[in-house]
Amino acid sequence: MSLETIAGISTDRLASFARREAEVYARARPKALKALKDGAGTFLGGVPMHWMADWPMPHLPLVAKARGARIEDIDGHTLDDFCLGDTGSMFGHSPPPVAKAIRAQARRGLTYMLPTEAALEAGRLLTHRFGPFRWQIATTATDANRFALRVARAITGRPKVLVFNGCYHGTVDDTFVSLENGRTVTSPGLLGQVNDPTQTAVCAEFNDLASVEAGLAQGDVAAILTEPVMTNSCMVLPEAGFHDGLRQLSRKYGALLIIDETHTISSGLGGYTRVHSLRPDIFVVGKCVAGGMPTAVWGLTDETARRYHEADAKREPGRTGMGTTLSANPMQFACLVATLSEVMTPDNYAHMEKLAERLSHGLAKTIYRHRAPWHVVRVGARVEFICAPGPLRNGTEAGMAHQPRVEAAIHTGLINRGTLIAPFHNMMLISPATKKAQVDRLIANFDTILTDLFQAA
Repeated sequence: MSLETIAGISTDRLASFARREAEVYARARPKALKALKDGAGTFLGGVPMHWMADWPMPHLPLVAKARGARIEDIDGHTLDDFCLGDTGSMFGHSPPPVAKAIRAQARRGLTYMLPTEAALEAGRLLTHRFGPFRWQIATTATDANRFALRVARAITGRPKVLVFNGCYHGTVDDTFVSLENGRTVTSPGLLGQVNDPTQTAVCAEFNDLASVEAGLAQGDVAAILTEPVMTNSCMVLPEAGFHDGLRQLSRKYGALLIIDETHTISSGLGGYTRVHSLRPDIFVVGKCVAGGMPTAVWGLTDETARRYHEADAKREPGRTGMGTTLSANPMQFACLVATLSEVMTPDNYAHMEKLAERLSHGLAKTIYRHRAPWHVVRVGARVEFICAPGPLRNGTEAGMAHQPRVEAAIHTGLINRGTLIAPFHNMMLISPATKKAQVDRLIANFDTILTDLFQAA
């Protein structure tokens, strides 16, 4: 037997476990396998969206229906869903107020490129929930971030954005940079990239204010774009004083501060920004803000809006490069109003955080009992187990902590036991519809898997 280990697990034991779980999964889903083979020829790469091929199971399940915090596939398996569309359905699948709003709006039309009374109400609710920003509507957080950067460049007359090593802000070209020996380089793996993102971006390390100041000191950075907590990797929490330092440095060097809350809206009412009294110039949130209807919002402070209008007044007539035809459609506003007024409530967040704390404690207790060199991180309703010691400080450490073979095996093992988590970074979300019994099942399933992986040879 090999003496090699990954994340404290024997490589032989890991390989045996992964092989066995893959076989169990494949045998249990013959209908999905047949349907995928029959229909694969119509899609590029055999899947409707290329990243669906990155799920670690032998093949994808096909969803028959989802409601609340449960998913049922066409082979009749029901899963406790903690992935929740990677935050898109963080408030549960088809929250009743949102489903009702969709039915009502469908009778009145889907899109007409003109506002509604619901649009005005959505603006008031957005301000009440997130703060006094001047709002614009997009379809995805990628679009919202892209538009926010265009505004920042127009206001400052500067070309660059400062982002953090290992960050994720959707598919904004400028954010695909990394640090290599302290130097900003194009991130590996980009497809069809023509422009050099290092000409429009500078990369710094999260939690490293000296790194941030060095990037800003050149005087060519229009904005800092950051999540308040690094996500979409092994999650990294901000150290004490980091966000205050970002705000001070941005003002010292004349850069705007953009906070992207698309994943950290799990933090509580108003997201991490409201809970922790952050002071961004531009605020962005997407995914679940309209209860699962594709929607994102971005807002400017009054001062930033004033500077935007001044820059806009000076430009030559023509297209601004911002906005898409189907954005700000009446269906989005109907769902925004329903979500902000009836779903994104103090009671729902209290339920989510209570169960997330239970989940976090249970996973950590299991890890400790099995003496695994791992740790657990929680931000509000968002929980992750990380297959490495912690806490992690920055994107470099988060990248090194990522253990794809271990994570893939555990993911498949959990599905076989009736639990679905996010496929790429061990992320688990609690929704208002999630039950205590589902959390306890996840903890028990996690314990069963670790018992297998860490038992004495």
